[in-house]
Amino acid sequence: MGRIVVGVDGSDPSIKALRWAVRQAELTGDTVEAVNSWEYPATNWGSMMPGMPEDFDPQAVATVALNEALEEALGAEGAAAVEKIVVIGNPAQSLLERSKGANLLVVGARGYSGFKATLLGSVSLHVAQHASCPVTVVRD
Repeated sequence: MGRIVVGVDGSDPSIKALRWAVRQAELTGDTVEAVNSWEYPATNWGSMMPGMPEDFDPQAVATVALNEALEEALGAEGAAAVEKIVVIGNPAQSLLERSKGANLLVVGARGYSGFKATLLGSVSLHVAQHASCPVTVVRD
């Protein structure tokens, strides 16, 4: 029994990737690990952007977003069967790190960012080129 890692940012393509990964795990007996990654926004004194509020907890926000996406996609029982991982870092790099030793890495064709006309988003393209395990990119 192995592990399938899937990137979930809450976007429709990532939800489709999650559902695909769960179906694949049912066939192979693998466990599913849903990964959500976040980064602090790039700001500096010259940007004139206000600092983060003291009580702002991006880890908690990302955790809630992942839990909500899993429950919406899989229902409460299905979501409970998925291991949830929330990490700080670049999404592509975080997925590459988490997928070391995995049987499969699954991502949507694009997430929330990027140009709609592109065939692949930056994260899916990067992990497809650099992963140490097989990668499945789920398209619409």
